[in-house]
Amino acid sequence: MGEMTVRERFRAVMDFRPFDRLPVVEWAPWWDMTVERWRCEGLPAQLEGYEINRHFGIDVYRQGWVTPQGPACPSAPRHGAGIIADEKDYDRVRPFLYPKEPIDPEWWRTAADAQAAGDEVVWLTLDGFFWWPRALFGIEKHLFAFYDQPDLMHRINADLVEYNLRVIEAVSEFTAPEFCTFAEDMSYNHGPMLSKGLFDEFMKPYYLKVVPRLEELGILAIIDSDGDVAVPAGWFRESGLDGILPLERQSGVDVAELRRLHPRMCFLGAFDKMVMTRGEAAMRAEFERLLPTAGGGGLVIGCDHQTPPGVSLNDYRLYLSLFREYAEAAGEMSRKPVCRRP
Repeated sequence: MGEMTVRERFRAVMDFRPFDRLPVVEWAPWWDMTVERWRCEGLPAQLEGYEINRHFGIDVYRQGWVTPQGPACPSAPRHGAGIIADEKDYDRVRPFLYPKEPIDPEWWRTAADAQAAGDEVVWLTLDGFFWWPRALFGIEKHLFAFYDQPDLMHRINADLVEYNLRVIEAVSEFTAPEFCTFAEDMSYNHGPMLSKGLFDEFMKPYYLKVVPRLEELGILAIIDSDGDVAVPAGWFRESGLDGILPLERQSGVDVAELRRLHPRMCFLGAFDKMVMTRGEAAMRAEFERLLPTAGGGGLVIGCDHQTPPGVSLNDYRLYLSLFREYAEAAGEMSRKPVCRRP
């Protein structure tokens, strides 16, 4: 098999087709503190953004996050706080939400050119139907609002459906991204923060209005949720979603078990970031854990969140060296018919 482009490789993996090798990616930007450390250890100081990806020789996945907040929207006073308490507040801030011109055309034009050349995977991020009401209410008020203000919760998510569909149409004027993530973060380390009944009432109906349009455009729909996603994975699958990231190992997520339960779901992440400081044997063991699933397709291995600042530049270079070795091994497995998923 000849060498694939970055875009071809991602599509082949996520379509459960044979691939030349796994993508070697850092799907999320590095922590600022991580980059600062690496600059002290020899990373060229002038490198910024995707230049760092290219410096390390890893695939570029260019993310465009389009938020419903306009530039003049009031800010929460602190992390976890909100900007509304009730419907009156929502009416007050609504003029600052859901911008009529939702995207930056020049950003998407540049992304589309790189995508067309095969050099980059382009992905769109939208606020999801748990994330966005929480951003408005704040963490505590949001959880009470499911019970105390259900009509307002539905109104907010109905507005978000309309906005997200407008964003998708605006982006489609330039390109069809390879995938679209919905920011949710609706699980913690012991499972989801809401019941399936609440999910089915307040989230599922809205996903069923947005995901079909992505499907029509050939865009994978993927949930971005930290924590233990083992239980809600099935809820999202029932709502038409294609996959999940980042599959945090510290929350007990087992990608092999998720694959067993959901044979056609797509996954991105799953590599336990906490082993990256423990040397070659520990990192090899982690790649060995993931290799059988990755060789069957549908898994783009990556750090299960951002590479933490405890990881030295030498640690990271070793990680990438091993990553490339196992990426090739997964590619070889993918080309053996016995390994293909149904």
